[in-house]
Amino acid sequence: MNITYRNTAVKTMPQVYEPSEDSFLLADAALSEIKGTERVLEVGCGSGIVSAVIKANTGAKVIGIDINPYAARCTKENGIEAVRGDLLGCIKGRFDIILFNPPYLPTAEEERTRDWLNAALDGGYDGKRTIYRFLEDAGNCLARGGKILMLVSSLTGIEEVKSRMRALGYAVEERRQERFSFEILTVIAAAKA
Repeated sequence: MNITYRNTAVKTMPQVYEPSEDSFLLADAALSEIKGTERVLEVGCGSGIVSAVIKANTGAKVIGIDINPYAARCTKENGIEAVRGDLLGCIKGRFDIILFNPPYLPTAEEERTRDWLNAALDGGYDGKRTIYRFLEDAGNCLARGGKILMLVSSLTGIEEVKSRMRALGYAVEERRQERFSFEILTVIAAAKA
């Protein structure tokens, strides 16, 4: 299947999260933040749609990372450098912007599946498990003056996530927000204070 957005077309794979409203909201937020040739890391790159939109519309250098081997391959096939890894554990270097559309859905044990799509959706019992793991390491990968752009759902608890970011020393602002039938999606920008 092909997805087209902001002068960009990507192919998807069945084992990879299909770009949706959250992907497009994060891509738009990223485009409004990138001013030149920033180094950008997309964590949980999935199909690579967000990175591909950035590459097609800016001068930024983009790399993706995903735990799902099919997602890393899909991103590469869509023309973006990508590696397979779990969050930031295998990343070396620092980035001006780190993007993350995490698995944010609160997921009960009986809702979990045994396929790669589960990694894109399962946020743990409260939706914050992967978000909090990411936040613990993200500061080590940010360049001086760098920022995180992360998408969070009202199902996860936007204020709780912002509070955790502040506790870790980030200055936090909401950049974009969109309401859908059962949730509000918000892109949060966080920079070390």
